[in-house]
Amino acid sequence: MSSGAFRYGPWDGGPDPLASPFTAAGALDEMSRQILEGRTPREALEALLRRGMPGRRGLDDMRRAIERRRREARSRGRMDGTLEEVRRLLDTAVGQERAALFPDPSDEARLREAELDALPADPARAVRSLAEYDWRSPQARETYEKISELLRREVLDSQFRGMKQALEGATPEDFARIRDMIGSLNTLLEADARGEDTDAAFAEFMSQYGDFFPENPQSLEELVDALARRAAAAARLLAGLTPQQRSELADLMSTAMEDLGLAAEMSRLAQALRASRPDLNWGGRARGRGGRLGEGLTGDEPLGLGDATSALEELAELDELAAALGQDYAGASLEDIDPDAVARALGRSAVDDLRSLQQIERELEQQGFITRRAGSLELTPRAVRRIGQAALARIFRQVSARGRGDHNLTDAGSAGDLLGTSRAWQFGDTQPIDVVRTVRNAVLRAGPTGKGRPVRLEVGDFEVAETERRTTAAVCLLVDLSYSMALRGTWGIAKSTALALHTLVSTSFPQDKIHIIGFSDYARELRPVELAGLDSEMVQGTNLQHALLIAGRLLSRYPQAEPVVMVVTDGEPTAHLLRDGTPSFSWPPMPETLELTLAEVDRLTRRGVTINVFMLDDEPRLVQFVEEMARRNGGRVLSPDPTALGSYVIRDYLRSRGRHRVAR
Repeated sequence: MSSGAFRYGPWDGGPDPLASPFTAAGALDEMSRQILEGRTPREALEALLRRGMPGRRGLDDMRRAIERRRREARSRGRMDGTLEEVRRLLDTAVGQERAALFPDPSDEARLREAELDALPADPARAVRSLAEYDWRSPQARETYEKISELLRREVLDSQFRGMKQALEGATPEDFARIRDMIGSLNTLLEADARGEDTDAAFAEFMSQYGDFFPENPQSLEELVDALARRAAAAARLLAGLTPQQRSELADLMSTAMEDLGLAAEMSRLAQALRASRPDLNWGGRARGRGGRLGEGLTGDEPLGLGDATSALEELAELDELAAALGQDYAGASLEDIDPDAVARALGRSAVDDLRSLQQIERELEQQGFITRRAGSLELTPRAVRRIGQAALARIFRQVSARGRGDHNLTDAGSAGDLLGTSRAWQFGDTQPIDVVRTVRNAVLRAGPTGKGRPVRLEVGDFEVAETERRTTAAVCLLVDLSYSMALRGTWGIAKSTALALHTLVSTSFPQDKIHIIGFSDYARELRPVELAGLDSEMVQGTNLQHALLIAGRLLSRYPQAEPVVMVVTDGEPTAHLLRDGTPSFSWPPMPETLELTLAEVDRLTRRGVTINVFMLDDEPRLVQFVEEMARRNGGRVLSPDPTALGSYVIRDYLRSRGRHRVAR
């Protein structure tokens, strides 16, 4: 192969590295189980994200892992470790000094002992009182100096992560450089607060002092966020101590900063960080996104000020991450979840799981299964067809499991036995094409054809075979949407049944017509896409009168079809339309409601419409009313187990179209 030439072909080196970790169709199938149980597409998608896909963790698994990390972080130790260490060093230094003074019989030694006896119980005041003390014991002086070193390192580490390790064996020049860094940082933050362009100043700052920031921030915003979060954690640490501990530790920190000449600069920095991130919790218990409150540290091991601050900072991040994974706050989005925080808490594999979850919604939209309309999530007709097929397959599996001998329908449902005759094709014909006569017509029209010359078909050449076919049926399925359906657990079954029936008619009996009408306080026709995304309605009222009225109008469009109305309900009529078109509700039902509903039954009966009712409850009032409907109309009343509703409705539809006629 010459230089610069390339050959392209299918990938054969194992799994496609660019392939999606899941199929959108598989994700939709996972969602369909929730949708067929009555949930909306958004609720189904959220359930899928919580549960995860095969081989990928969902949000719930991640939250459980985060909760385990929170328990580990909380049990890491106590927050008063620095105070405890200062007391220990102070007691040690005083004890070493007393040991040096004891053999000395002089009055000076006794005066020194009296000075030690008079030390305040507060360790901060005691440390300050001993600042000018002339130590007799070199060991005591060395121990006391460890207190100052400890406080400087811990206080700076509580503000700047990793400073405690960096300051081991620090020289005066090192502390001078820290003072310069904090001063430059304050100047930078103040310039940013004034709205100045600080990009060049930030780059210069990081080139000089970047070794102080292990977080390696790439912008001033990242730097401020890291510093503010740690400062807020330090503030929460103080707030979590007892009042006495808080006072003692604050005094010790203040003394350490004064010794370093940093008190004023640290105060400026604290004010700037609070102003830049007022949304953080700067006192009290740790607060995560959505208002969740986290607990403090509960372990037995004493932690230094820096380590305790790190633990509280980690707890705050875990709280925020848990809340973001919970997605239970206004405007929640998977984009709110910080992949870096996930990686720190759960490892890189969890980031891959998160990206897979974030990709699900995009893939469903890109592959034409969901769409957004006015900010809400809707299923597309393509998705509804797939969900309807799943509902229909589930019903046929139930029928088969009951041993009734039914099976899936795979033919077109439009044609019966061939009659041996044909006729010209007309728009709307569903009969099979007579291929022989169609080709013959094309040849006769075009004249003799030579070898290799193609036969070109035109519309007028087509003929269809005349067949015996079933009577065309026009079906209106009336589905109760009232909240009682959800309370009884039957709404999902009714929704699944309606989708299955619509799919059966659309795919197996395309010459038939089906309309789905939902009714609660009022009725309306439902498109399949709308039905799939519908939830039960939290309103009072079962307006069967309005539903029958709409069914009558729709059936009048098909005068040659076999008209059938199927009603799925769990309650008697409790609402009707007033003259101005508004619904009127009453419980118990008003006589007027029952009379107007039965009047619609009579009107449909006179037009030859069969009304079959599927009762999902055996309440006496409902039974009495439905039996009166059947007496007037002649239709059937069925009271199936709700789980068998789908098979009952499908059987009833097939039964209703049992007659045959010749399709000419």
